[in-house]
Amino acid sequence: MLRKIADFIGRNHLLDHAQKHIVALSGGADSVALLLVLKQLDYDIEVAHCNFQLRGTESVRDEQFVVSLCKKLSVPYHLIHFDTNIYASLHQVSLEMAARDLRYRYFEQLRQDIGAGEVCVAHHQDDAVETLLLNLIRGTGIHGLTGIRPRNGHVVRPLLCVSRMEIVSFLDTAGQDYVTDSSNLVPDVVRNKLRLQVIPLLKQISPAASENIARTAARMAEAEQIFNQSVRSALSELYVDGTVEIASLLRQPSPQYLIHELLTPFAFTPAQTVQVFEALSGPSGRLFQSPTHELVIDRERLVIEKRSEPVSPLVIPETGTYRLGEVLRFCFEVVEDTTVSRTADLATVDADKADFPLTVRLVQAGDRFHPFGMKGSRLVSDYLTDRKRNLLQKRRQLVVTDGSNRIIWLVGERTDQRFAVDGQTSRVLRIKKLSC
Repeated sequence: MLRKIADFIGRNHLLDHAQKHIVALSGGADSVALLLVLKQLDYDIEVAHCNFQLRGTESVRDEQFVVSLCKKLSVPYHLIHFDTNIYASLHQVSLEMAARDLRYRYFEQLRQDIGAGEVCVAHHQDDAVETLLLNLIRGTGIHGLTGIRPRNGHVVRPLLCVSRMEIVSFLDTAGQDYVTDSSNLVPDVVRNKLRLQVIPLLKQISPAASENIARTAARMAEAEQIFNQSVRSALSELYVDGTVEIASLLRQPSPQYLIHELLTPFAFTPAQTVQVFEALSGPSGRLFQSPTHELVIDRERLVIEKRSEPVSPLVIPETGTYRLGEVLRFCFEVVEDTTVSRTADLATVDADKADFPLTVRLVQAGDRFHPFGMKGSRLVSDYLTDRKRNLLQKRRQLVVTDGSNRIIWLVGERTDQRFAVDGQTSRVLRIKKLSC
């Protein structure tokens, strides 16, 4: 078993003998075996033990066992106590999720504090099989069929190549005892039901069920690499400057899955990715939002942008420079030079036609203006549609209005004809948009 684990560590580049590493030690068979194996393989290790204070005297027993074992093996150890019930209540998560969050945050902080390389946890082959089955019954794609990965950032799993039976046999041969978590012996949660009821039934059908499932997961992990490379290649061609051409997307072998892979990093849910795919054949303008991003179906394209903070109206009582949010400034000055600006970020209007206070704000439904050089008024939304601006661009559009709430300037687009510089103009109001 030592040789098998050493080969697995080397093949997956999990640990470096030149670095110190942390072993997450609960006191159970799996983590005790991990500790013994890494010590026999001559790695520089320190132990971390979390007491979640969930099992009364058992939690105390586990901590005492860990301390005793570490002293016996002359391994440095670190202990921490968590009030898991309070954490779960405050964050409105299950106890299982609370314990997971607490321990991995602690492990990472400890890793940094002591200058360790990796955090070693004791997941083994049977855990990987349970995870695959759990993902399968919940519904999953190719990623969920690969079981548990040997590495996730600085967290590594050196025992994934061995079964629970091999671990127990190893400990029995070494004469090493361990503690048993009684909560793992009750089929009350889904994972326990799989471990205690479903997998034994599968082994009645095929004694090698666990090994075969583990081999399938390994093959899926290999296939996943090819799959990921293909998906990355397709997305790199499709997703350009925050947009995806719908026609090109639909020509792909699996456009729905590509949408899922594209949108998941932007915090869209699987249900939303299905809705986006179904909306591709519908009318333009459909909007979808995640906690971090927005997506709009704009004619022949998908447009994805990061959600921006709401912009409050900025009142301009007099000339000067004013800041709008974190990224924009507006400079207002009155000059006698009557030259008309031809640039998008500088508006020049007749100063005597614009009444202060001015306001810089987002465009509102029903806003109208008289586009410079055109006859009559137009809805701002119609004007922007003619300019082929998408829904997200329309919602971000700023206007400058005068004291009578008349639009002076559709920022970056066009000034209003009513405020145009003409032969009677003696003073010009210059409005310049600047980056912070």
